Amino acid sequence: MAEGGIDLNNTKKMTIICTKGTLDWAYPPFILGTTAAAMDVEVTMFFTFYGLGLLNKKLDLKVSPLGNPAMEMPMMGMHMGMPNMVGMLPGVTSGATAMMKNMIKKKGVASIEELREAAVLSDVRMIACQMTLDLFEMKKEDMIDDIEIGGAATWMESALQSDINLYM
Repeated sequence: MAEGGIDLNNTKKMTIICTKGTLDWAYPPFILGTTAAAMDVEVTMFFTFYGLGLLNKKLDLKVSPLGNPAMEMPMMGMHMGMPNMVGMLPGVTSGATAMMKNMIKKKGVASIEELREAAVLSDVRMIACQMTLDLFEMKKEDMIDDIEIGGAATWMESALQSDINLYM
């Protein structure tokens, strides 16, 4: 590292802020992060607010159709949308989650647990937000190994040197 924080070895770097904890929002950061790592990009993922739950040892991720009018699922040979109001009805979140999990399994898509393990094996740096841990009274012991605890300044150290910064 040269004076002024310039990376002399020209390693590409990427940071991702993960703020969502639903099944559908868990895929983009892990897919992009593991893909970048496979392409020799140095990846840092910062998990904050609801995204912090993606680091829990035990995951029970759900899909919420509420507030997601673009959600269409392949059914009966076509793509069927769900009116946004239907998401408020009891059981709709469970039904949408079951449908999504079945579709993921049927299509052979990796699970979030598998993608998360791939991130660990690919040396993706995963930072759990200390403020969010405190705010939501969560414990590091409930989370996977191979993560670090840090705050916004910890993420900023990586972000300031990164070629790509994503917010999800």
